[in-house]
Amino acid sequence: MPDLAPPADPSPAADPATPGRRAPAQRRAPHAPVPALAALAHSVGPLTPHLYAPDAVRPLRAKEHFLSADTQVEPHTHPWPQLTFSTRGVIRLSTRDGSYIIPPSRALWVPADVPHSITLVEDAELRTVYLHRWLGPDWARCEVLEISPLLRALMLALDTTPDGLPPADPASPQRERWIAPLLVDELERAQQIRIDVPLPQDKRLRQLCEAVLRAPDDRATLAERARGIGASERTVARLFRDQLGMSWQAWRQQAVLAHALPLLARGMAVSQVATACGYATDSAFCAMFKQATGKSPTAFQHRRR
Repeated sequence: MPDLAPPADPSPAADPATPGRRAPAQRRAPHAPVPALAALAHSVGPLTPHLYAPDAVRPLRAKEHFLSADTQVEPHTHPWPQLTFSTRGVIRLSTRDGSYIIPPSRALWVPADVPHSITLVEDAELRTVYLHRWLGPDWARCEVLEISPLLRALMLALDTTPDGLPPADPASPQRERWIAPLLVDELERAQQIRIDVPLPQDKRLRQLCEAVLRAPDDRATLAERARGIGASERTVARLFRDQLGMSWQAWRQQAVLAHALPLLARGMAVSQVATACGYATDSAFCAMFKQATGKSPTAFQHRRR
C-alpha cells in the first residue's frame, strides 16, 4: 500500500464530503484480500487476535500494543468486528477499498471478515476492541467515529490480558458483559466522519492514484496524469466516476484530508499543514477543509490532556 500523501493541488474539490450519520447498510460479502504492501521499516504479524477471540461469555475483548512509527501490521482478517483507536499517536488502517486515518480523537469500526492492515504514522499506543458477531451495529463498511468521553472510558476499562493468562481483575468477564450494551449504544450514537481515500479496482486508475499518493508535491493536471497511464483525460474522469463514485477533484480532496489529518494531530501549525498539502494560502486550505468536514483544521489538532 503506498504512503498516503496527497497531491499538492490548491483548488478546492467539488462534491465535498459532509460529516453525519448514515443508515446501516446491508452486510455485503467479504472483500477480496488486501494486495501486498510496499516494504516498510518494520513489519509485524497480526498481533495474535486468536488470543482475544470474543464469545458469549466474554462478548468484548480488548488488547493494547505500543508500536513505533512506520511499523506495519500485516494484512489479516478475523470473523468478528473490531474498534481500532489509539490513546496517543496517529495510525492508518487500510483495506482493499481504501485507507482511513485515525487520530486519537477517533476510532474506526471494521466489520467482520474485512481484510485490513495497520500502519503506524507515528509512535502510538494501539488499542483494539473485538466484539462478538451479534453485538454492535450492522455497518457493512468501515466507519470513522468521533470518540465521546464515555465511549473512551468504556473501551479503556476493558481488561487486556490474552487467553492463557488470568485476567488482571477476576471480575473482568462479568464487567465485559455489563459494559457491552452501553458501549454498543455509544457506538450507535457516535458521529460518523467520512474521511477516507478509496482506491479503484481498475489497474490503470489504481496506478494513477498510487502515483498521486506517492508524490504529494506533483502539480500535474489530470490530462498529464492520464497520458502517463496511456489513457485520455475523458477516460480517466469516467473511470473515477464509475470505479469510485466521485470526481477526480473530490478524490484529490480526500487525499489532501488524509495527509492533513495526521499532521494536525501531531500539533503542526495550520500554515505548515497548508504548505505541506500544496496550498498557496492558509485561507484557501481552511476553506476547503471546513467545506469538507464541517470543522476548522484546529478542531482536529490533538491536544494532550
